[in-house]
Amino acid sequence: MNYFKELKVWQKAIDLVTEIYTKSQEFPKEELYGLTSQIRRSAVSIPSNIAEGCGRKTNKDFANFLGISLGSAFELETQLIIAKNLNFMNSDDFKILENEIHHIQNMIIKLQSTL
Repeated sequence: MNYFKELKVWQKAIDLVTEIYTKSQEFPKEELYGLTSQIRRSAVSIPSNIAEGCGRKTNKDFANFLGISLGSAFELETQLIIAKNLNFMNSDDFKILENEIHHIQNMIIKLQSTL
């Protein structure tokens, strides 16, 4: 039932959430209910939807939740580009997070293709 914890993509997404929370603490305080909140929600949505999909009865349902997770990963990538453009994060931090997001996106796509 809890096999989602064994999925490498879920584990990597959990690590990404931790990194996102750490990096977004440095954002301007006036963004707490704006871009900071949106970025954190998008990040949390990635592993959450993977886990929820694992709890569904069919592969079709699981694939659907993986699609939602993938959408959240693209949403997060877009929001981080905005944060970088607004100088809320430096280019090095952005590049590290972007690479991790791309890796997770590819893992989700591969997992979807196996269902």
